[in-house]
Amino acid sequence: MPRRDESQEEIALERLPKAAINRESLREALALARHVRPYRRRFFAGLATLFVSATCGLAFPLLAGTLIDAALRPGGASLPWLGALSLNQVALALMGAVALQSLASFNSSLAFNRVGQSALADLRRECYARLITLPMAFFGQRRVGELTSRVSTDIAQIEGALIDALPQLCRQSVFLLGGITLIAITSGQLTAVMLGTLPPLIAAAVFFGRRLRRFSRETQDQLAATNTIVEETLQAIASVKAFANEAFELRRYDVANQRVLAAALAAARWRAVFVGLFIVALFGGVAIVLWFGAGLLQRGAITPGELTRFVLYSTFVAGAMGQSAELFSQIQKTIGATQRVRELLREPTEGGVGAPATTAAIEAPASAGLPVRLRGEVAFASVSFRYPARPEVAVLRELSLAARPGERIALVGPSGAGKSTLTALLLRFYEPESGRLLIDGRDAREYPLGWLRGQMAIVPQDVLLFGGTIAENIVYGRPGAGDLAVREAARLANADVFIRTFPEGYATVVGDRGVKLSGGQRLRVAIARAILKNPAILILDEATSSLDSESERLVQIALDRLMEGRTTFIVAHRLATVRNADQIAVIDAGRVVEFGTHDELSARPAGLYRRLSTLQFGQTKPAGPDGDIQAAFSAVETFRP
Repeated sequence: MPRRDESQEEIALERLPKAAINRESLREALALARHVRPYRRRFFAGLATLFVSATCGLAFPLLAGTLIDAALRPGGASLPWLGALSLNQVALALMGAVALQSLASFNSSLAFNRVGQSALADLRRECYARLITLPMAFFGQRRVGELTSRVSTDIAQIEGALIDALPQLCRQSVFLLGGITLIAITSGQLTAVMLGTLPPLIAAAVFFGRRLRRFSRETQDQLAATNTIVEETLQAIASVKAFANEAFELRRYDVANQRVLAAALAAARWRAVFVGLFIVALFGGVAIVLWFGAGLLQRGAITPGELTRFVLYSTFVAGAMGQSAELFSQIQKTIGATQRVRELLREPTEGGVGAPATTAAIEAPASAGLPVRLRGEVAFASVSFRYPARPEVAVLRELSLAARPGERIALVGPSGAGKSTLTALLLRFYEPESGRLLIDGRDAREYPLGWLRGQMAIVPQDVLLFGGTIAENIVYGRPGAGDLAVREAARLANADVFIRTFPEGYATVVGDRGVKLSGGQRLRVAIARAILKNPAILILDEATSSLDSESERLVQIALDRLMEGRTTFIVAHRLATVRNADQIAVIDAGRVVEFGTHDELSARPAGLYRRLSTLQFGQTKPAGPDGDIQAAFSAVETFRP
C-alpha cells in the first residue's frame, strides 16, 4: 500500500487542470527554458545520445529479420551499406547495436536528469525567493495551500515533463516516424493492411480514455475528500474526544469512503471493458497482419526475415501511438502548471520589482548615506489605511501619532480599532493609503526595506517558533551570531534558566511551532531573539494574560530589559504595562482619541481611558482577575453616549 504522502502527491498531480495547447501557452512554457540555458551543452548532448539510442532501437528489427534470413540462406543475408553478412556477423552486429543503445540510453538518461534536476532546483529557488519577497497584501488574498502547491505540485509536474515526457516524446517520435518509414520500405501491401487495423485501436483508445480520465478524476476527488476528513479529525482530535464524536466521525468517513469505492468500481468496470476490447482489437489486427503476411510468404512475395522485421516495426509503431495520448495529456498538465508558476514569478515583490528575486535583492543592503543605527524617532502623519482584501472598511482615519527616541508608547483600544494595523505599517507590511510614516525625520519609503526592518524587532502575541532547536530560534534574530551571544541573550530574557534544565540544553528541538515548550518559555525565547537582534525600534504585542504569576514575573523582567533604550510600541493587553508606559495612545475607530500618561488620562472625568480605569480598578467588578484591557473596552461600549 503506498504511503499517504505519495498518494497525496499523486492525487494533486492528477487533479492539475489542463491547459489548451496554443501559441500563448507554448510561449509561457518556452519562457521557462531560460532555466535550461545554463545547462544547454549537456542538454544537447543528451538529445544527441537519445537519437542515437532511438536509432539503435530501430536497427533491432532490421538486424533481427536479417538474422533469420541469414539462417535460412546458405550465403547469408545482405544489409544496406554493409553488404553480404554471415549469420555470426549479423548476430555480432545485433549485439553491437544493443550495446550501443544501452550506452546511449544511459548517457541520455543521465544527461536529461542532470539538466532537469539542476534547472528545477533553480526554478524552485526562484519561486521560493519570489514568495518570501511578495507583499503582505498578496498573502492576505491567497491560501497557503495554494501557494505551497506552486513550489511542490506544479513544479513536480514540470519535473516529470522535463525529465520524462520530453525525452519520451523525442524517442517515440523517432520510433513512430522511423517505424512507419521502414514498414513502408519493407512491404507496401502489409503497410496498407496494418494501417487499416489502426482506426479501431485509435477509436477505442480515445473513447475509453476520456471516460477513464473522468472516472479517475472523480475517484481522486472522492479520495481527497476522505483524506480531508482524516486530517480534520486528527488536527481536532481533542475536540472529537471531548464531545464523544468518534462514532459521528466514523460515519462521516464511511459515507465518503463508500463514494470512493463506488467511483473506483465504476472506473474498474470501464477499464475492464477497455482492456478486453483493446486486446481483441490489438491481437485481432496482429492476426490479420500475420495472416496476410503468411500468404505473402507462401507466395514468395516476402522473406521470413522481412515478415519478422515488419511485425517488430509494427509493435514499435503501436507502442509509440499508444503512448501519444498519455504524453499529450501530460503536456497539457505541464503547460497548465507552467502558467501558474509564471503567474507567480510575474508578481511584483515588496519593492515593486517584477524581475527574478535574487539573493542581493532580498538581503538588507549596506547603502551609502544610511546611519549605522536609527535613533528611533517615529511619526505617523495623518495616516489613512484600508486593507487590500477589505477596501470597503477604513481601518485608520487620518491618524497622527509621534514617538521620541527611546520612548515607550502603549497602544490601547477596543478590538478592531487599528492597533495592530499601526505596527504592520511601521514594519512596512503595507503602505498607507494617504499620509506619511516618518522615521528619524525621513519618509520610511526612502530607506531600503531590508535595512529598515533590520533596525526593528517584534515580539508577537502568538509566538510561533520554527521546528528546530532553541539555539536556532534565538540566532534567527541575528544569523551568524556566536554561541556566547546567544547564551547572553537567553540570560537577559530569563530563558537560560529553563533551557539548562533540558538534557540537550540549547540543542533541544522545540517541535512544530514550538509545541514542546510552554507559552511562557516560547515567549522568553522570542524575547531572547529580539535582544540578540538589538533593534532601535521594538514592537511588543504583549501576551502575558495567559501566563501564571511566576512566568509573568520572569517575562516582565525580560521585557523591561528588552525595552531599555529602545523606542517601543506596545499593543497593550495588560494595565501593568500601560501604567509604566511613557505615553498611552487610546485608539478608537481608526483615530487617536486620547494621548497622555496613565495619570493624565485617568484624571480626565469624561475620557474613555478613565472609564476603562474605573472598570479595572474601581468598585465595579473588574474585567477578569488579571484586569484584561480588551474585556474592559468591550464593557466600555455599553457606557458610550
